[in-house]
Amino acid sequence: MAVQFDGGVIVGADSRTTTGSYIANRVTDKLTYVHDRIYCCRSGSAADTQAIADVVHMALQQFTQANGGPPSVHVAARLFETICYSNKGALSAGIIVAGWDKEVGPSVYNIPLGGGLFRQPWAIGGSGSTYVYGYCDATYREGWGRDETIQFVKNTLSLAMARDGSSGGVVRMAVITKDGVERLFVPGNELPTFWEGLEVLGKPASQAGAVPMAIEPL
Repeated sequence: MAVQFDGGVIVGADSRTTTGSYIANRVTDKLTYVHDRIYCCRSGSAADTQAIADVVHMALQQFTQANGGPPSVHVAARLFETICYSNKGALSAGIIVAGWDKEVGPSVYNIPLGGGLFRQPWAIGGSGSTYVYGYCDATYREGWGRDETIQFVKNTLSLAMARDGSSGGVVRMAVITKDGVERLFVPGNELPTFWEGLEVLGKPASQAGAVPMAIEPL
């Protein structure tokens, strides 16, 4: 997901990559560097989205050399959209492009499966996004600062990871402003927790005092 705030944008993602029901990688970095102040979030086929991001990264390096300055976020998003739309029958790629440029400032663009380009104040994507659209609609407020936006991203990703079997692991975030990029990391045991049904189900005795990720002896 990506969220615009006063002065910048925050991109964030979980870290789980699955092959069917098998977790192929639990610490994937889904925040992909595209240019100095432009990042993308990838969902869909890992192979497709990595290849697209590599092509766009190369094209933006050529753009910078040819024009003597960095590209805008819109230029980067348009490149992603062109590739996704032109190959919509062959690719499985949902992309969110976000960053900061001197022409516009902070901006977020959503490129859903099949192509299309939509500028939004916030965008979510991937299998876990269907669980949190209501939360985002009800919670997001314009005019937020950095700290409120970081908490919003953290809460949204935690809710999605709790409900979606294809989402999980840790949370990675990047705060992008005119001053540069700051990377943030939240381990799984420090993520916000919400209602888990313990009031109804009760806490199993076997889980009392259990340490997260601890390996119990056989």
